[in-house]
Amino acid sequence: MHGTAHAAIGAATGFFVANSLQTTPTTTLILVSLGTVSALVPDLDIEGKLRGRITLSHTVTRTIAQIIGTMMILYSLYEGNIEEKLRGAGIGALMIIISSFIKQKHMLTITGAGVIMGGVSLQELWMILFGIYIIMASLVSHRSYTHSLIGVLFFGFIAWKLEHSLSIDGVFYTSLFAYISHLIADMKILPFNKRGIKLFLPISSKEV
Repeated sequence: MHGTAHAAIGAATGFFVANSLQTTPTTTLILVSLGTVSALVPDLDIEGKLRGRITLSHTVTRTIAQIIGTMMILYSLYEGNIEEKLRGAGIGALMIIISSFIKQKHMLTITGAGVIMGGVSLQELWMILFGIYIIMASLVSHRSYTHSLIGVLFFGFIAWKLEHSLSIDGVFYTSLFAYISHLIADMKILPFNKRGIKLFLPISSKEV
């Protein structure tokens, strides 16, 4: 399934959660945006040799990195003292600039490192873990560990920490369900998918 379809499903997931919780318009926008990004996260597992076979294009991948950098800038301006705000915003801006010039496979790794640095600066565990996720995802083949139960559990923990940090109800469910929606949409049981996902790695490499 193409990245735009995944993003649309993720956005719908965020809207459904927001509607279920009867959130304010501002929170609804946050959840819809978060659902869109979370539904694209599994496709960060990009390897150069598989570039032609992945669902996300190089442009979309660069956009994701720039969105993360922008979100880090906004988050930094919202949290911490002046020094932490400037440091976090600077790291986010650097990520945006670097992502415009560097090759795709390197860009993801550096993006992950930048997120970790931002997390350490702001003392946010969810951001540090997400940086680790990005680095690991940039090193594995497509539709492998990020499309497995291990990926779901790891990202679910990140989402749980993010909800506690933001104190916004619905963040955990939106992020987790949007992530899972990506895996379901990529399963072989759907007639439009020629390939499936290795859901039970490392126990089994059989595609489902």
